[in-house]
Amino acid sequence: MLSYLSYMLTAVAALLVTCHALCKCPGIPGLPGIPGSLKGQPRVPGLLGPSGSLMGLPGRYRLPWLEGLPDSLDTELRNVLVNLKHRLSRLEGVLALNGKIREVGEKIFASNGKEVDFASALESCEEAGGTLAAPMNEEENKAILDIVKQYNRYAYLGIKEGEISGQFKYINGMPLNYTKWHQYEPNGKGTENCVEMYTDGSWNDKKCNLYRLTICEF
Repeated sequence: MLSYLSYMLTAVAALLVTCHALCKCPGIPGLPGIPGSLKGQPRVPGLLGPSGSLMGLPGRYRLPWLEGLPDSLDTELRNVLVNLKHRLSRLEGVLALNGKIREVGEKIFASNGKEVDFASALESCEEAGGTLAAPMNEEENKAILDIVKQYNRYAYLGIKEGEISGQFKYINGMPLNYTKWHQYEPNGKGTENCVEMYTDGSWNDKKCNLYRLTICEF
């Protein structure tokens, strides 16, 4: 189980990702007109897009109960979201300053500092609402490397060998679109199914039952 502090850090990281998604538009610009609650009341910029969805978010984020909000409630909700974005940005800055998280694009990387086997590392990340860190470009690989260097420990990546020997994939089954193999790696030939990151940022195929640093992405 994660310690209380580790749990809080990873939970905050997940919350930050959610905040990023909710606050895509600078200043939370309003959405095409929420109808007023009174007949004849003019339409004003609001927080909802078509069909009661938040601007910039897919349909599953529809909030039909917000449709038809009066002007006063629309303004209040807008202020709450702006304040939430501001407070989370401050908290994000504190965590980044203390080396607890690394941000790249839409991803946040964080570690609980624990060394466990691959299955336990993956379980810890999923329980916190994320998954094992899996770099998809050089920038993400460098962000993960920063955490590896901080702890000076090799870390598991969210990559495993597929059914074909020597063919590695992301743990969601998608083919790799970026690699950083160490020289002459991978060389396990079907006997080393997991992937670890060295302290120089390069990758090595390794057995999955060894203890390596847990780094999650959210």
